Amino acid sequence: MAQNQHSGAPPSYEDSQMASSSASASTSASIQPPPYHNWQEAVPDTSIFPPPPVSGYYSSGAGNASATDADRAHQFCDSTPLWTPVLPSSTVWNEVHTHDIRPVQPREFHGKLTTTSRGHWKGSSTDRNGDCVLLTHLPLYFAAVDSPFAQSRKKTIYFELKLKGLRAGPGSGGDGDDASGFTMGFAAGPYPSWRSPGWERGSLGVCSDDGCRFVNDSWGGRDFTTPVQIGETVGLGMVFDIPDRPILSADDSKKSKRCKVEVFFTRNGRPAGGWNLHEEVDEDSGGVNGLEGDFDLYGAIGLFGGVDFESCFDPAGWLWKPT
Repeated sequence: MAQNQHSGAPPSYEDSQMASSSASASTSASIQPPPYHNWQEAVPDTSIFPPPPVSGYYSSGAGNASATDADRAHQFCDSTPLWTPVLPSSTVWNEVHTHDIRPVQPREFHGKLTTTSRGHWKGSSTDRNGDCVLLTHLPLYFAAVDSPFAQSRKKTIYFELKLKGLRAGPGSGGDGDDASGFTMGFAAGPYPSWRSPGWERGSLGVCSDDGCRFVNDSWGGRDFTTPVQIGETVGLGMVFDIPDRPILSADDSKKSKRCKVEVFFTRNGRPAGGWNLHEEVDEDSGGVNGLEGDFDLYGAIGLFGGVDFESCFDPAGWLWKPT
């Protein structure tokens, strides 16, 4: 949110390192998708961004990120196109499909983060940690190969997070609120590393402290579920399918191949709500560009304040069992 509440990529899907500087990452983003490189190199030094004007009327009741952070994020997204999907290499494909998913730690993260086993992370942020996002080092959804238009079947992506503990602190961006929590979601790259998923273009998320859902929404989100309690395990997924009729996106002049996308949420392994992505196609929510199955999508965990958590990207460890 401009006033928000707390707020990798393929080596050509090979092993090469592209984007050696922030300038080159920004310039080539529209034609050079991630080399599945270091995300810290993909996000430029944001201190040089001038603050553009931000308008809006709705903010969170739980706490708000600074307008400065929102301004920098909007500037970043306006000047940096989403990465164009490319075909993943067999090595990259195998890593994702064997659930060897690792976190990418942004410079804004303060705390401890370890991969305890394949697809399992254990993390603890400090109580004064500002807004930041941990992204998977590889996409969970590859548009070039996972699209139901290519495979003639549905594609589901999902992961779970257990909230182990909270420590109150000004993790909500400088407005003095004692807020700590997480946002779990998905994001297309590149994504500003100081913003939670759902706040900027090509992303969605569900917030733990107030239960609001966000879809490309820099303001206050929408009511969705109840706050997540310590000890609970929650999960978030997206299901991509071929629509019954062609979908016309808000930014398209004609109908194109956009997936029907259902978002679902679980608590302690049980279904706990969801929504159709295209409920969000209005001016206030910012549209759904980047989320309709035509861009690669990464798992994303936004953190603010002191949070102890465990996350799982391996289906063998999920409480929710796909049917």
